[in-house]
Amino acid sequence: MMGKIMRHTAQWQTPVALVAIASLTTTAIAPFTWLTAATAAPTPIAQLFPSSRPQSVTLPAGTRIPARYEAADRILVAPTETLPLTITIPNNIRTSTGTLLIPSGSQVLGTVRPVNGGSQFVAETLVLPNGTRIPLAARSEVIATRQEVQPGVNGDALIKGSAIGAGAATILSGVLGNRRITLGRVLLGAGAGALGGLLLGKKKAEVIVIDAKADLSLTLDSRLTLPPAF
Repeated sequence: MMGKIMRHTAQWQTPVALVAIASLTTTAIAPFTWLTAATAAPTPIAQLFPSSRPQSVTLPAGTRIPARYEAADRILVAPTETLPLTITIPNNIRTSTGTLLIPSGSQVLGTVRPVNGGSQFVAETLVLPNGTRIPLAARSEVIATRQEVQPGVNGDALIKGSAIGAGAATILSGVLGNRRITLGRVLLGAGAGALGGLLLGKKKAEVIVIDAKADLSLTLDSRLTLPPAF
């Protein structure tokens, strides 16, 4: 009889022990990693902090966030042009354990700015799909790809399928004619004020070419605190 009582007590205690272990596991502070794709190598980026409320997540400076411009294959800007631009987070960004950090379709508001050596996208605000706006300090790599355009040589191929800053449109129209610019999509920007001598006798012009899918991934300048996953 005593043996039966002891076995019964052990069976009753086992679930309690498992609950205690599970509780310790879910509340422990543990680092996690971020994957941009199934084949990407994990990069340590943040730490979960236990709380009785849903947890926020902080990404440290130096974290890379994939982003791109969806509406065109490339963006053309004058070398001295400043261009407001909205880019998109194309895929869900999650931890290695599946926690959602930034949903796909989130937008990044910022500006393409002239810098030493080319142009650079500087991010200012992250807008989540639910409308939450989060201040964001991040930037792309410096984009230094330049293209010289001459009449009858390569203008149409470059412009077709491109988003064109108003400054670039001004100098290109001086070389190729206004009707050729309609092959692209002109964005608001600095306009004629960006010319600054870039028209070389109206026989050729130089613009900076931004690959809309490859050149706009961001690196955080400072840490980013995200709201609890939704």
